[in-house]
Amino acid sequence: MRLAYAGGVSVARAAAAVLPAGESKVRRALHARRGVVERWEQAARRVRDGARPLVWLHAPSVGEGLQARPVLQALRAAHRDWQFAYSFFSPSAERFAAGLGADMADYLPFDSADAADRLLRAVRPDALVFVKLDVWPVLVARAQARRVPVGLVSATLAPTSGRQGAWSRALLHEAYAALDVVGAIDAGDAQRLRALGVRAEVLQVSGDTRFDQVAARAAAADLTRAPLTLLHSARPTLVAGSTWPADEAVLLPAWEAVRARVPDARLVLAPHEPTATHLDPLVQWAAARGITLERLTALEASHTPATADIVLVDRVGVLGDLYGAAQVALVGGGFHAAGLHSVIEPAAFGVPVLFGPQHHNSREASLLLAEGGARIAGDVPAMTDLLATWLGDRTSARTAGDAGRVVVQREVGATTRSAALVEALVAQHRARRDAVSEPVSRA
Repeated sequence: MRLAYAGGVSVARAAAAVLPAGESKVRRALHARRGVVERWEQAARRVRDGARPLVWLHAPSVGEGLQARPVLQALRAAHRDWQFAYSFFSPSAERFAAGLGADMADYLPFDSADAADRLLRAVRPDALVFVKLDVWPVLVARAQARRVPVGLVSATLAPTSGRQGAWSRALLHEAYAALDVVGAIDAGDAQRLRALGVRAEVLQVSGDTRFDQVAARAAAADLTRAPLTLLHSARPTLVAGSTWPADEAVLLPAWEAVRARVPDARLVLAPHEPTATHLDPLVQWAAARGITLERLTALEASHTPATADIVLVDRVGVLGDLYGAAQVALVGGGFHAAGLHSVIEPAAFGVPVLFGPQHHNSREASLLLAEGGARIAGDVPAMTDLLATWLGDRTSARTAGDAGRVVVQREVGATTRSAALVEALVAQHRARRDAVSEPVSRA
């Protein structure tokens, strides 16, 4: 397995060196790794102060980044003299990483010993902390050789995860066993992580930092400022967020049927990828049926409140706030295998949530379903009935939404616990370093 893994890394590095740049995610990921080690070394020469502790956080993509961000923010607030490095894997996280304010941020090189050693020498971390699940076995081994503590926070392993297969366990067992501290999201995750190799004595349940993040965002949302003011209305409003064509194939016919039962209902539609390829068919669909539609960017440019039956969200970065204008939310991703998006963002506002049937890898979806804060809309008739019920009866929608908000509030606190785990790693490393550098006293 190690030879196969090393071979795969070598192939990826070779492809990155020769493959032309392109728009696909694979090409972008490969091309971005040209010179990435040198970029890290240059950044470290500019900003790294060895007298100051440094925490290196790795989050593969935006989802994990949303779990890492509150920990980074809490640590920065508590330790103004600390430095932070942030690495990621997916091109989708590039913009997100740039906005975190870390002292250094870039792609993580492919997992080879020479790249790991060069990064560790340049960055000189006091702690290396992975987020959610992905650990890089060679990087962990090289950090361990340099006596750098390694941790994992907001750790989760779905019951159906392929990581529990024999091949993955063989490859990653030593890396998980080498971790110095692991904060699991819940007891079930902790049990499954032990089966991967995590030692019981380093494992504790610390929760999911995303709950802190969405609760804080909902509390800070300003309903008196754009874009929320542009959407303010007495009309019963559905906000459909992070939708894919598979979600819209069910939503749109259901929406037509709902309009016959709740004539003043309004849809705020925020596709996951607001590209022309995705948006244009939605505009055409509405026009063909005589349904009025406005684009959010046009409303923002003209400072004009929305009046159309559909508001099409044609930019990113606002969905988390737009749920504050909803009476009901539909969260995308539940009608295909790519995974359900964040259902706790609307729940934090006290908004009841609908999603498709493919939700079983989402712990938070299960929590909301168990408490009545969410329902599964598996097909057009089911979605039609659920939307008509919650959009037509504010009391029932509010009752379900309140149940979801209780779930979110119950889970708050993971950031404080996770930050404490990282602080313990930094203290451990500093104590090791001081013990090695302390001169031996003479009689």
